[in-house]
Amino acid sequence: MTKTTNKKTTIIVLLGGQSSEHEISLLSARNIIRAMSPEKYKVIPIGIDRTGKWWLQSTENLLENESNPKKVKLVESKSQISLKPGEGPNCFFVNDKSIGQVDCVFPVLHGPKGEDGSIQGLLKLLGLRFVGCDVLASAACMDKDITKRLLSLAEIPNSKYLVTEKDGEDLHFNVAQKSLGTPMFIKPANQGSSVGVYKVNSEEEFETGLKQAFKFDTKLLVEEAVSGREIECSVLGNSRPVASLPGEIILSDVFYSFETKYISDSGAQLQIPAKLSEAEVAEVQSLAIKAYTTLGCSGLARVDFFLNESGKFIVNEINTMPGFTRISMYPSMWAESGIDYPELIDNLVDLAMARWESITALKSSVQ
Repeated sequence: MTKTTNKKTTIIVLLGGQSSEHEISLLSARNIIRAMSPEKYKVIPIGIDRTGKWWLQSTENLLENESNPKKVKLVESKSQISLKPGEGPNCFFVNDKSIGQVDCVFPVLHGPKGEDGSIQGLLKLLGLRFVGCDVLASAACMDKDITKRLLSLAEIPNSKYLVTEKDGEDLHFNVAQKSLGTPMFIKPANQGSSVGVYKVNSEEEFETGLKQAFKFDTKLLVEEAVSGREIECSVLGNSRPVASLPGEIILSDVFYSFETKYISDSGAQLQIPAKLSEAEVAEVQSLAIKAYTTLGCSGLARVDFFLNESGKFIVNEINTMPGFTRISMYPSMWAESGIDYPELIDNLVDLAMARWESITALKSSVQ
């Protein structure tokens, strides 16, 4: 898929952001930058701090405390970025001077204001090619309620759930318990990395979980607990996506929390490929691609499943900018499937370029 050229491709890597997954974005971006061939790419990192300001960063001196996911942060920069719409690929400026023409943007941003269509819409308005899903798919996959509605319309299995909103009608424990049983999970509709997720068994835990989860979103899902195995599958492509070999999360902790994913060394084991029959592998790959196309994804996504005790695959969620940390499943599953990290990056950039060519070929005038 990778094209041969003598000219280096200039890539802006956006990292950080204003979500609760800020630190994970930093670690993901660091790994992506390290995997990008210096012979092929000129990489320009732009860090977005927690206030929303954009800063030109250095690839050689990018992060502080990078070995500690809780304390990692951007190296302080004094070169603030400004954007000038209408300048096309020359729209990034420092002190009124363009940083040069940009071929593509890799928005390595997780969670709200990064993975929810916000940054995708901005980049599209600026006339920039970018890696990953477009605006609609990013927004639909970020909102777990909307994801489930679309999956259900396509008859793709997903877990039972209820929705409650901060300023809406109260959801009582006995109503949720009657519909979903216990234990159940409370989760923000628009968060990732298991941020704000609580497993509850009692009315007291239920009320506490709602209170805590509402700190992260104004809309929550209350979801049935599905007993079984946690299976994940990476998807890559635009109109003809392909799926990787699936992997499995084998938990020692209560559930796959933020701490388990990124901090603990003993909370979970990653098994790639997952121990599944050939028929099960084919089924989960087919379902992953069906979910991907149903939500209108392009570029990349990771589709997460439960394999319940009856042997049925149930879609849990779809991540349109999955983690790229040292233990992240998305690149690891592709490595096991025969696409190593550098080649994966090449493919993602090529897919971004191809999608942009298709979009810009469309007429924007009736004349």
